[in-house]
Amino acid sequence: MKIVILKFGGTSVGSIEKIKKVAEIIEEYKKKNYKIIVVSSAMSGVTNELIKKSKGISKNFSDAEYDVLVSSGEQVACSLIAGRLIHKGFKSRSWLAWQIPILTKGPHKNSKIHLVNKKKISDYLKEGGIPIITGFQGANKEGRVTTIGRGGSDASAIVLAKFFKAKRCVIYTDVEGVYTTDPNKLKKAKKIKIISYEEMLEMASLGAKVMQPVSIQDARLNRIEVEVKSSFVKKPGTLITKRSNIKNDKIITGISTTYNDSKISLVGVKDKPGVAAAIFRPLSKNSINVDMVVQNISANGKETDLTFTIKTEDLNKTKKIIKENKRINFRKLLLKKGVAKISIIGVGMISTPGVTYKMFQALANKRINIQVISTSEIKISVLIDKKNVKKALEVLHKEFKLDK
Repeated sequence: MKIVILKFGGTSVGSIEKIKKVAEIIEEYKKKNYKIIVVSSAMSGVTNELIKKSKGISKNFSDAEYDVLVSSGEQVACSLIAGRLIHKGFKSRSWLAWQIPILTKGPHKNSKIHLVNKKKISDYLKEGGIPIITGFQGANKEGRVTTIGRGGSDASAIVLAKFFKAKRCVIYTDVEGVYTTDPNKLKKAKKIKIISYEEMLEMASLGAKVMQPVSIQDARLNRIEVEVKSSFVKKPGTLITKRSNIKNDKIITGISTTYNDSKISLVGVKDKPGVAAAIFRPLSKNSINVDMVVQNISANGKETDLTFTIKTEDLNKTKKIIKENKRINFRKLLLKKGVAKISIIGVGMISTPGVTYKMFQALANKRINIQVISTSEIKISVLIDKKNVKKALEVLHKEFKLDK
């Protein structure tokens, strides 16, 4: 069977008129003789409303009941899509994850899919049916409904593509694809026609909100090609695929930014084995994500200055944890809000010397000071003042010819 997975995000199914448009898109694939499996998110805003209701009931709302509650949004959307397809003369029905079943492991609110029972869906496809499957959810071994984290409908689609050996997985959203940078922040941003899993993973991890990083990683591990495109306009999207399929003369593929960062510096830390672990262990236990880390050893080798970044919403909690940490000694604690991280990403930098120099020189020409630097094989990130982000985006976008 020539199977395609079509996943529709919340904005794509955000109203009755939009759901009618979704049915037309599905019909187009049907005319091309595809066997179609549809995965849907909840209508936009519904999940947030359900979460709000849970908080109104209890500050300690049960995780198991949370999953039952928030998973209901997808049930509504899938029923409406199936209903519209039936109206148009197609054989279709909605499927809740437990009816298939899609089996998960792990805690409520953040489970992982580990098995999909294919038989019922395979039989339905052979009968000419179009299954509309609820994304974002599964069932555990106790038969309880589980959810797989926000943005989990993408993960559901990728896993279904894996189990059914689909030709392609198409993610429909409210944008035309993946852009060189956020088009809301820079008008000259261009749509990327084709991008590697690795580049897309870095961009998503560094702030691009088109897809969740875990979904891209699943696609990469299972070598599933993913196309991201708009459900509102008939234009080609962005293909996410393996590096060997890409012929690209650009060194840099895209630029990502994050705006909710804060910088913490511990000055004069007594340098001894295990001191970094002593600093970061309690942060990890409190679910505080540490990002960029820089350590400078003093000339006498007895002290070190340690700088790292966190999300601004964790700043007060981090400050409290550090000050209460009896296992570390330091002379001064410096905290700074109003910083942002800007990252250039591209597999081309692996084989191209001078990329770091070009980035730093371009920023220097605009008098933009770099506070922290971190690198990987295909990424260079710098921390700068938030007020300079727009200027930095413009100059780097131009420097690496992304606006052409």
